[in-house]
Amino acid sequence: MDEVLRQSLLYDFYGELLTEHQRTVYEAVVQDDLSYSEAAEMFDISRQGVHELVKRCEKLMEEYESKLHLVERFQKIRANVLKIQELSARYEEKDKAVLAHQVSELSEKILEEL
Repeated sequence: MDEVLRQSLLYDFYGELLTEHQRTVYEAVVQDDLSYSEAAEMFDISRQGVHELVKRCEKLMEEYESKLHLVERFQKIRANVLKIQELSARYEEKDKAVLAHQVSELSEKILEEL
């Protein structure tokens, strides 16, 4: 997976678990694309401090993911829903019994993930 997408998903799922200061600095660097120097000036901390804070936030969110697997589950569910949409779009082309079976299997996978 693209690293930028992964970081975005991790932040979406676990960003609220960071302190307000961590969130503010992380958002400035990662989402607003400020350089470490620009963020350091904005928050009146050292460039190294910004770098360490961003890395610490990334590590914390990776640790949460390794324990909770929310991003992984989200991606699996999303992939299965996309498959259902694809099958639905091909409804006219397929035998209805085959399509019903495929949709049933995918929906079971989704329910297992929940």
